Amino acid sequence: MKIALIGNPNSGKSSLFNQLTGLNQKVANFAGVTVEKKIGFCVLSNKEKAQIIDLPGTYSLYPKSLDEQVVLDFLLDNQNIEKPDLILVVADASNLQRNLLLFEEIRDIGVPTLLILNMIDVAKQGGWEIDIKKLEGLLGVPVVATNARKGEGIIELKTAIIETVKNTHQPQLLESLSNHEKLIQEVQQKFDLQNIYIANLYLHHYERLHFLSKEDKEYLQKQQIQYQFNSLSLQAQETLERFDKIGSVIAKTTQKYEKEHNPLRITQKIDKVLLHPVWGYAIFLGVLLLMFNAIFKWAELPMTFIENQTANLQEIIKNNLPDSWFTKLFADGVIAGIGSVVVFIPQIALLFAFIAILEESGYMVRAMIIMDKLMRKFGLNGKSVVPLISGVACAIPAIMATRNIDNRKERLITILITPLMSCSARLPIYTVMIALIVPSENAFWFISWQALALLAMYLLGILMALVASIILSKLLKHQDNSYFVVEMPTYKIPRWKNIGLTILEKLKTFTLEAGKVIVVLSVVLWALASFGWGDSLEQAENKVRKENATLSEEKLEPLINAAKLEASYAGVLGKTLEPVIKPLGFDWRIGISLIASFAAREVFVSTMSVIYGLGTDDEQSVRERMAKEINPTTQKPFYSVAVGFSLMVFYAFAMQCMSTVAIVYKETRSWKYPIGQIIAFNILAYISSFLVYQILK
Repeated sequence: MKIALIGNPNSGKSSLFNQLTGLNQKVANFAGVTVEKKIGFCVLSNKEKAQIIDLPGTYSLYPKSLDEQVVLDFLLDNQNIEKPDLILVVADASNLQRNLLLFEEIRDIGVPTLLILNMIDVAKQGGWEIDIKKLEGLLGVPVVATNARKGEGIIELKTAIIETVKNTHQPQLLESLSNHEKLIQEVQQKFDLQNIYIANLYLHHYERLHFLSKEDKEYLQKQQIQYQFNSLSLQAQETLERFDKIGSVIAKTTQKYEKEHNPLRITQKIDKVLLHPVWGYAIFLGVLLLMFNAIFKWAELPMTFIENQTANLQEIIKNNLPDSWFTKLFADGVIAGIGSVVVFIPQIALLFAFIAILEESGYMVRAMIIMDKLMRKFGLNGKSVVPLISGVACAIPAIMATRNIDNRKERLITILITPLMSCSARLPIYTVMIALIVPSENAFWFISWQALALLAMYLLGILMALVASIILSKLLKHQDNSYFVVEMPTYKIPRWKNIGLTILEKLKTFTLEAGKVIVVLSVVLWALASFGWGDSLEQAENKVRKENATLSEEKLEPLINAAKLEASYAGVLGKTLEPVIKPLGFDWRIGISLIASFAAREVFVSTMSVIYGLGTDDEQSVRERMAKEINPTTQKPFYSVAVGFSLMVFYAFAMQCMSTVAIVYKETRSWKYPIGQIIAFNILAYISSFLVYQILK
C-alpha cells in the first residue's frame, strides 16, 4: 500500500512520519527534479506493510513555491508509479480553519483521504474542544486525533488507515465553476479524467504541469480562452467558497474556552524577548557562539579517542601483516582515509544536533524574522535565512531549500551565495588549523579562544555572502515583488527521538557520500605518493644516505621518507604548483591537498593524513605530525598563525565541491552560474588568502 503524507508547514508532519516509520526510512529525489522526498515503511495493525511518502509542506494545491509545485505534480500525474492508494492530510488541530483548506482540496481529487488532527495536546492547552465524531460526519472522511511528538494516537491511526482505503469521496462541482460545467466535461473527456476537480486543476495549472505535452498545453490554453476561464478570479472565488464551508463546519464542531496556561500566550511572552530589535540579535549571536564552543569542547574527547584508535589500528596492521605494498596501501591509504572521515563525526553530529534543536523548538523561524529586516538591505528577505543557515551543514540541501523562496531574483541570489557559508566539509579543516595555531584556554567565562576563532570563520563566510548579495542584486535584472510571509509555530520542547533520527540520517549521508570519495582519493594519493618516475625514489634515498652517512638508521628513516615523498608523482605535482601558492604561505604538500580538495573539501585532512603518515611507524595523529612540521627557512613551526589563517580563509571562499557545482546547475538550468561561481570564488579565495598571509607573517 502506498500512502502519501501531506500537510501545511509546521503541522507536525515530519514528527508523524518518524513515528510511523522509525529508522525504516530513506531519502530520495522526486523524478525529474532535485527536491528531496522521504520514503519510509511501517507495519499496519493487520500486519500489512505500507510505504509512506512524506511530501514537502504545502498550504494549497495552488502552488506559490517550487516545493508546492512538486506536490501538485505528484498528485495529478496519472503516469506516476508512486500514485498513492491513500492520502493522510496532517492538520494542526490548534489552527484548524487554515489547515482545512488544504484538506478540502485534497479530498476533492478523489483519492481515499484520512484527516489527522495532530498537536491535539496544543489545541487542548489553547482551550479548543473538538467534537471528532461530528467532524467526521460533516467532512465525510475518518478523522484521527494524534500527538505525534509523544506517539499518541498512532495505533488508532494504523487501524483507521486499513478502513479508509475502502472509502472514496466523489466531489461535487464547485459553485464557482457552475458557469464552466461544459468546459470541465470536455477536459475530462480529452484527458480521460473521472474526477471533476482534477480537470479544474488542469485548467488552472496546465502551464507548469511537467507531465503534459506541448500539444496538451496548447489545447488547454485554447479552451481557457474560448470559455473565458479566468484562473485568478476563479481561484479567489473557490477559496472564499471553501472558507465559508470550513467556517460552518468549525462552528458546529469546535468550542473555545479561555485557558490559564495557553501555549500561544507563553509564546507571545517569549517572543517579546527573542524578537526584540536589540536583544533578539544578541541572543542569536549567543546561540551561535554556544554552538561553536560546544563543537570544540564536547567533541574533543571522542575525537582524541578515534584518532588514537585509528593510529593503533594502523600499527597493528603494519606489525601483523607482511611488509608489502598492499600492507602499506591498506594502513596508510585506506585506514588513514577512513580515519580522517570518522574522526570528525562527533563535531558534525553536534552541528546537526544544534540545527535540529533550533528547528524543533520553533526558534529557527524567529531567526528568519529577526534577520528579515537586515537581509532586505542586502537584496534578500527572511526566507533566505533558512537556506543560508542550512548551508552551515551542507550547501546541497541548502540550495534545494531555496525552492521555498517565491521571488525569482532573491532565490537566484541565495543559490549563488550559499556556497560561501562555511559548510560541515570545511569544519575539519578549521578545527585542525585552529587546534594548531589558537590556544585552547578560555577567553572569558567558559568560552574558549578556539570557539571564538571558529565563530570568526563562520561570520567571515556570512559577511562575504552578504557582500556578494549586494553586488548580485545590482547585476541581476529581475524585478519581482518581494514579500515575506512565514508560519509562526508555538515554542515546543525538542523531541529527542526526531533529533536523533535527523542526526543519524545526516551522518549516514556525510560518512557514505564523503567517505566514498575520500577513500578512493586516499588510495589514489597513496599510489601517487609511493611511486615516482623511473628510479627517482631510489636516487632520492641514495642521496640522503650519502649526505648523512654518519646518522643511524633510525634517524635516517624520516629523512629518507621525506625525500622519497618529494620525488614521487605527488611530490612532483606539488612542486609544480608551489610557485603559484607560495605567496599564500603554502608549500607543495598543501598544494597536493588543494588539488585533491576540488573533488570534495573533506579530502584536505585525509590528504594531509596520508602525506604526513607515509613511512612513519609512530602512533601520532595527523594534528600531532603537522604541529611538529618545521619551516626549513625560519626553523620555526611551519603552521604559524599566518599560514593557518591564510589556509582557512582560502577554504572559506574557494568553490571546490563538485556536488555543489552540479546542484547549482540543476537548480538554475544554466552553466553560466556555476562556472561564474568557480571563477569568482576561487579568485576571491586566492586574493584574500594572499592578503591575510602577507599581513600576518
